[in-house]
Amino acid sequence: MFDGAFSRMLTEAVGEATAARVLAALSEAPSASIRLNPFRLGECTFEGAEPVPWSPFGFFLPERPNFTLDPLFHAGCYYVQDSSAMFVGHVLRSIIDNPPAGDTLDLRSRYDKAVLDLCAAPGGKTTDAAASLRERFGDGFLLIANEIVRKRFDVLRDNVALWGDPRVAVTNLSPADLGASGMTFDVILADVPCSGEGMFRKEPKAVEDWSEETVAFCAERQRGIIADIWPVLAAGGYLIYSTCTFNSAENDDNVEWICSELGAEVVPIPDFPPVVNTKYGKSLLPGFVRGEGQYVALLRKKMGVQDPETGRSIRYSFPATEKEPETGPRFNVDRLTALRYLHGDALVLPDAPVGLLTICYEGHPLGPAKNIGPRCNNLYPKSRRIRIDVPSAI
Repeated sequence: MFDGAFSRMLTEAVGEATAARVLAALSEAPSASIRLNPFRLGECTFEGAEPVPWSPFGFFLPERPNFTLDPLFHAGCYYVQDSSAMFVGHVLRSIIDNPPAGDTLDLRSRYDKAVLDLCAAPGGKTTDAAASLRERFGDGFLLIANEIVRKRFDVLRDNVALWGDPRVAVTNLSPADLGASGMTFDVILADVPCSGEGMFRKEPKAVEDWSEETVAFCAERQRGIIADIWPVLAAGGYLIYSTCTFNSAENDDNVEWICSELGAEVVPIPDFPPVVNTKYGKSLLPGFVRGEGQYVALLRKKMGVQDPETGRSIRYSFPATEKEPETGPRFNVDRLTALRYLHGDALVLPDAPVGLLTICYEGHPLGPAKNIGPRCNNLYPKSRRIRIDVPSAI
């Protein structure tokens, strides 16, 4: 299934015994996991769910259900995210709750914490960070979620709106534009585009598209992205660098380049077995963890390192995106009616008040409708509607 080049690069990155275990695991079925929105859902209701060790809101599921047919998914009550990717949120929480040696930011005491999720679509790491920041700081933070690709930006915007945190702003800018903006961030999450080795079990095409040339191309692009954004990371600020791939070229080698060329130092991430230690970071590998794979490293910008062109250190007040407003009184519906609403069907709600409504399921808002008596006009956005047929009975 995997060519010699991939096996060789994997072995160079993690060692022969570890690589053999990973290669064996890559023939197994992919995992399934979710992360709760703690401000909407207090407990996981999926049967057989087990906690993700590095996420207070994450759960492994014994199998992947049809999330499309769960109204709570559409209400933003939880986010479907690979458990390995949740380790980025763990690292963010760790630098807030247990500042590393040499920390100069003291995020707990700052009144204007600013975090950038640079390559944010589809929104998993953004919503994870938003939950952790809100839990710790209330409204005392700003999180900007950025995505340069327009189609992916649209998905990100929808997911952030569903999550519903008003201190998250969504932008569609290039790293170079952001790097020249004059903004200053305390923490930057950079889950940079990669060769996608962590997608092998979920997407067979990822295996077909992989090559040594792709790895080299991605590694060079990743260095360019970090160089572009480096000016807006505060001196003493943290870069959480991550990929969903395993090779050294895109991971440890790039971390070494960031340190030598841009002025950073590696901050050790505390051990978290069975997460595998690499030279500079952590690798969550199939066969060792139940997720699909993630590399994470933590770097700190050295004090005195500034934008070489301007020397700016400006904190920028960015307007946060407001969560979607409710259009009228809430009206709860059963699951089948909720799914028909999400499908875009016209409804008949004889017990609902006439006028604009907010359709809800189990008390959680789904979206707007207008009840005119004999029928209820469905105002759920067309871009979000369920595409599959809704069962006639559930």
